[in-house]
Amino acid sequence: MRGRTVAAGMALLLALGPGAARPQEVVDRIVARVENDVLLQSDLQELERYQKFVDDKSESETVLLDRLIDQWIVRTEAEAARFPQPSESDVQRGSDRLVRSFGSQEEFAARKKKYGLSDADLKKMVTAQTFLSNYLDSRFRPSVPVDSKAVQEFYEKNVIPRAKARGQTSPTLDEAQDFIHELLVQRGINEQADRWLQESRAHLHVKTFLSGAEK
Repeated sequence: MRGRTVAAGMALLLALGPGAARPQEVVDRIVARVENDVLLQSDLQELERYQKFVDDKSESETVLLDRLIDQWIVRTEAEAARFPQPSESDVQRGSDRLVRSFGSQEEFAARKKKYGLSDADLKKMVTAQTFLSNYLDSRFRPSVPVDSKAVQEFYEKNVIPRAKARGQTSPTLDEAQDFIHELLVQRGINEQADRWLQESRAHLHVKTFLSGAEK
């Protein structure tokens, strides 16, 4: 999938009778139809809020909606294949990585407060993200070959020059090879997933609705 992304849970559509809604009430609305399912404004807002929590900014509504549709494709295939939900230890590792991505515990707590996210909200998001990531890894990792030549080439063209630019001593190839190998595997998984998602979209019936207009 593109970049870092997280799966937004499908919210319930609120059905109100004529005249039942007061001006201060907000009725969830459909932002896309994918096959026989719908994606809602609340799904879009949930993903936007998570992006702002992680990066202090978010992508445009159009890009966010594309990500939600991609997540729908992955989740639908994973569930059809009865792919297992992540274990508690998997989710905990994902949560720990999320916390470490911030400069400090204080920054993590401040950002969480700023965007109104609870620990339960974050666990839900990390669980969904881990489920999708695990499925893509399982599906595409076996078809991503990375040989020692590719690892050495990356080391020489990226690791050494970057260390020199920072005035640092670069790690040896032996020290860096496991990290480089996994980085190249992840890059290959992302590339294959992108191609698969584009091909899958071509066979789906999708209608999107943004700002009240069909697109």
